[in-house]
Amino acid sequence: MDAASAAKDRVDRALALLERRLMDLKSRAAAGSGRTPDDDLFAPQPSSETDRIRIHDLESAGRDAAQALARAADAIRDALAEQESR
Repeated sequence: MDAASAAKDRVDRALALLERRLMDLKSRAAAGSGRTPDDDLFAPQPSSETDRIRIHDLESAGRDAAQALARAADAIRDALAEQESR
């Protein structure tokens, strides 16, 4: 396996891990299993307007980070495909 393929595999594994962790958080929040930790972005019913703002900002930052990661992964895949076609 060349270095480009190894890099692509690492990006794919990182994206898969990120997706699994996000789904796990969502499923735990949906199940309503007892008390949720303070850092759970999917915790139900924020207790104050400050909490609602903080959660909104964190969710927005998470979406932005996920989009940036997806764009970076696409760019890496495109570069690897171009390199392999040479």
